[in-house]
Amino acid sequence: MNWLWVVAGAAVGAPLRYLTDRAVQARHDSVFPWGTFTVNVVGCLVLGVVTGAVTAGAAPSGLQLLLGTGLCGALTTYSTFSYETLRLVEGGASRYAALNVAGSVGAALAAVFAGATAAEALWG
Repeated sequence: MNWLWVVAGAAVGAPLRYLTDRAVQARHDSVFPWGTFTVNVVGCLVLGVVTGAVTAGAAPSGLQLLLGTGLCGALTTYSTFSYETLRLVEGGASRYAALNVAGSVGAALAAVFAGATAAEALWG
């Protein structure tokens, strides 16, 4: 039964990732991959909140499978982040590539920490 929670979350997360990426990137006239950056940071924030809620006992473990593993797993994308960083380097935009790596990792860590901290404040 647990795999159904993951599948249901992923069925929402994958199209949400694509649509969000396209909508965000369409608003920026830049080679920087703002769409992927956005979905990764938002996914980390959601994962932090969900994990914090489950850890505090305020949410069932099935919610972590649905939203954490399924939705966030399909919403966030390490492979696209890596590919886009490589494309920036190959295109001569090494500074944007470095900014993408540092900014993505830093913002994602800050987001998951903020989400977990918020969950702790609400339900801890």
